[in-house]
Amino acid sequence: MRDKEILVTRSSMPPYEEYIEAIRPLWDSHWITNMGRYHKELEKELKEYLKVPEVSLMVNGHMALELTIQAMGFPAGSEVITTPFTFISTTHAIVRNGLEPVFCDIKESDGTIDEEKIEALITEKTVAVVPVHVYGNICNVEAIQRIADKYNLKVIYDAAHAFGETYKGAGVSNFGDASVFSFHATKVFNTIEGGAVTFQNHVLYEKLFDLKNFGIRGEELACEVGANAKMNEFAAIMGLCNLKYIGEEIEKRRRRTEYYRELLADVSGVKLFQPDEDIEYNAAYLPIMIDSGDFGCTRDELFAYLRENKIKARKYFYPLISNQVCYRKNGKGRAAALETAEKMSERILTLPLYADLDFDIMDEIVDLIKQKRK
Repeated sequence: MRDKEILVTRSSMPPYEEYIEAIRPLWDSHWITNMGRYHKELEKELKEYLKVPEVSLMVNGHMALELTIQAMGFPAGSEVITTPFTFISTTHAIVRNGLEPVFCDIKESDGTIDEEKIEALITEKTVAVVPVHVYGNICNVEAIQRIADKYNLKVIYDAAHAFGETYKGAGVSNFGDASVFSFHATKVFNTIEGGAVTFQNHVLYEKLFDLKNFGIRGEELACEVGANAKMNEFAAIMGLCNLKYIGEEIEKRRRRTEYYRELLADVSGVKLFQPDEDIEYNAAYLPIMIDSGDFGCTRDELFAYLRENKIKARKYFYPLISNQVCYRKNGKGRAAALETAEKMSERILTLPLYADLDFDIMDEIVDLIKQKRK
């Protein structure tokens, strides 16, 4: 019996000696925050890797999104169309800016916002759309942009699941008015904790600079009421080290994703998203959908069975944001019918996946899934 729990993910880290050597100069300079040498270097490296003209680093992905929305200067009480099928941070960032989230249903084909249902939700108060690239599946960026152009809306992508991906050969960072990334320890690329915003217009860089640094522009000058969302130098160095290995890390994850697909191909009642040939995936997640009629038990029963066997899969995302207590009790958020999102949230289970996950463990996980099937 295996004693060790298998978590849904595990942080990618560079060789210990490499990171220790990389942070050694900090003991000479004592410059460990306030956008120092390594902060600037990581911004430069990410511009090249993501093929975007502008990158602003942040302390985490949530503040990256919250401050990006704030930088747009939307009037209080304005409406923002978004998805309920995401991590709760996405909606929190909208609400903490004094805006009203409007929840749009999703597509069963890939879990992203249903672009055909966006237009019906637009009112005179709508100012933006915040779609989410889910599990590395990319939103219909062309259709969303057409709607945004028609109604003069901003588009801010939550791209936390899509780092390093391309769509039709273009970096995913290049769509919309901005894309926001999380560099949390659980992500494909991490800076321990961190985030970034990518965009085209340098004016937004200046606004974000003020918002993440108290609005300070000199020893005696604060030109805006800003927050503190700067990435520190230890985190930036971790990012620089991890970026060296990102290609290798993603390739390892892809091999494991392909292996899961082979193992699960003949398991009735288990469905996987089908890859889109236009997307170069980062293999960030391995979600499966459980059809209880064909599988013989519910997603929750399978989840509990795996936990009993020390496999910590996740019901990701459950419950829907629109069903969370903090939104129900405050009456925050307007929603049309969310039938697909409700169904997906009750069927999805993300399996353990990370670059150095043992193939033997993957065999065990799939064997357990097959054992539970009735």
